[in-house]
Amino acid sequence: RPLRDDPPAESRRSRLWRHGFNLLPAYRGTGARVDHIAADWRYVRIRLPLNWRTRNAVGTIFGGSVYGAIDPVYMMMLRRVLGDGFTVWDKSAALEFIEPGRDTLYAEFELPRSETEAIRETLDPGESTDREYLVSLVDESGTVHAACEKTLYVRRDG
Repeated sequence: RPLRDDPPAESRRSRLWRHGFNLLPAYRGTGARVDHIAADWRYVRIRLPLNWRTRNAVGTIFGGSVYGAIDPVYMMMLRRVLGDGFTVWDKSAALEFIEPGRDTLYAEFELPRSETEAIRETLDPGESTDREYLVSLVDESGTVHAACEKTLYVRRDG
């Protein structure tokens, strides 16, 4: 699907987080940039341009940049939304390359309120769960170039 025309508004605080995130050397090295973080951290959009930093030997976006661009996002979203009473870690990922990236790619991450409410309601202190999330990298027309299924470990601290 094409990108959302009406992403939820950023706040001053989430805008500062976005700028800080883009300055982190590990994320900056992927060549991607976080474009938008909703004030409540339930929506994030990233952009991965094809340029000299992200281009591989055959002229398309390097697979490492594709994965690196999306790797930390759901973990950060869950950590921010759930708060200090939870531990969140990336557990696994399965990435499928569907079509070579020859233009700028985008990914939109959404974390529904029902998802975080389910985590809060089902986990007692010391209990954990694995949660799965799917994110796709698309071009401006909505063509999917890569899809990643992320599994995150979430534990309610006791």
